[in-house]
Amino acid sequence: MTTSTSEIAHVYERDGFYFPVDILTEAEARVVRDDFEAAEAELADRPAELAMLRSSPAHVLPSFAELIRHPRLIEAVSEVLGPDLLVWGSGLFIKEPRTPDYVSWHQDLTYWGLDQQMEVTAWVALSPATIESGCMRFVAGTHKEPIVSHFDTHAEQNLLTRGQEIEVEVDEDDAVDVVLRPGQVSLHHGHLFHASNPNGSDDRRIGAALRYITPSMAQRSGIKPLVAHVSGEDRYGHFTHAPLPSGRLNEADFERVRGNGKIMREVLFEGVEDR
Repeated sequence: MTTSTSEIAHVYERDGFYFPVDILTEAEARVVRDDFEAAEAELADRPAELAMLRSSPAHVLPSFAELIRHPRLIEAVSEVLGPDLLVWGSGLFIKEPRTPDYVSWHQDLTYWGLDQQMEVTAWVALSPATIESGCMRFVAGTHKEPIVSHFDTHAEQNLLTRGQEIEVEVDEDDAVDVVLRPGQVSLHHGHLFHASNPNGSDDRRIGAALRYITPSMAQRSGIKPLVAHVSGEDRYGHFTHAPLPSGRLNEADFERVRGNGKIMREVLFEGVEDR
């Protein structure tokens, strides 16, 4: 990690996470949320495109392309990773009101097929992330652990791709509740143990998980999936740089995401039969 005397870098190195970071005002976060939910409504009868919107919003929605490049967000992530940044992925984690959906204890880098740990997830709250709504929970210091064994539950209510869960017992009393207002962000390491409980509130819990990496990273398989180049230089060429969205929900952008999805499915479901 890049050496820095900033509070973000110091706390992140010690705990494996940092929050809150003020990126957007609540009004600005509402604009982004409204745009996303309007896009959901427009794609309601196009389930394939709706799924791509939720899994890759920064490639099809200009408001999210702007979000991943927000100067305050780039500044915060750069305190940890340095100035050269790519966004490997941008996906929405949505829990509908009063539903049983949850995220099991896991480590992000388990199934991503990347060759290093130079990754930071910036989790942007677009609605209130509270204990009641099922905010994320972190276990401090677990980023210093290697990847531990995980097993695939494929549980219906688990929001993870494979329902993956660590095979290490976590003491719930050790967990820190990551409470965020809309527009605030948390940063966490790809080895950090984290999870979240169901949403018991009357509002949707909407969070955008933005996966920042350094250009020195690469897929172990040698494939070059789409990334967004958001800061500094890429002197390595390990990934395919995606252009900015050509418009709002344009077919050309969906087609690009569709092709990338075939590549990423091989990465995310490696070793899984009947996928």
